[in-house]
Amino acid sequence: MNDTSRWTLVNDRVLELALGLALMLVGLFRVLLPILGVSGPWSSAGSRTVRVDDAAQLADATESAALTLRGTGHAEMVLTDPGLGDRLLLALPGLTGGLLVVAILAVLLRMARTFRAGDFFVPRNTRRLTVVAAALALLGTLVPLLDMMTTNLLVRGTALAQAVRPAGDFAVLPLFLALLVGAAIQAFRSGTRLRSDTEGLV
Repeated sequence: MNDTSRWTLVNDRVLELALGLALMLVGLFRVLLPILGVSGPWSSAGSRTVRVDDAAQLADATESAALTLRGTGHAEMVLTDPGLGDRLLLALPGLTGGLLVVAILAVLLRMARTFRAGDFFVPRNTRRLTVVAAALALLGTLVPLLDMMTTNLLVRGTALAQAVRPAGDFAVLPLFLALLVGAAIQAFRSGTRLRSDTEGLV
């Protein structure tokens, strides 16, 4: 084995290790701990950053003792003693995003293992990139929509309902990355087709 192949093997191992470590950390901090926070007994308060209509006035602050706002423009909505349903609503957007990131990292880790064998342009890698692009698109669309819906459910029927504005913005970065991955899918398809044609000539 020459120095170049050894260096390539080391790079592949480092990539796999980095992806595996990232997968473990995201799974722990973005999935497992939020789940435990929903069902666990130690979390007695919960909060979320929300958009606030500066012109809105709270009808009666005493009616919202369990649900308060701190700040203007972007405020921190604090639930002093959330129940199980409230904790689930608070955790749902972040938990969904964490699961999507876990799926992306798991797929990339499987792709990295094919690189070790030198099989870049294989049909399953094209399918894996399609999964990554779909997950990124969901990160940019589904997670913000869940944030908006759960926030509306949390403030519904309270004095804060008129002050909190629903944030309907999509996340631009994941959508941009989804487009880049879409371009990479076309490159992988071309590479796979070229490799198949080349093997047919041998």
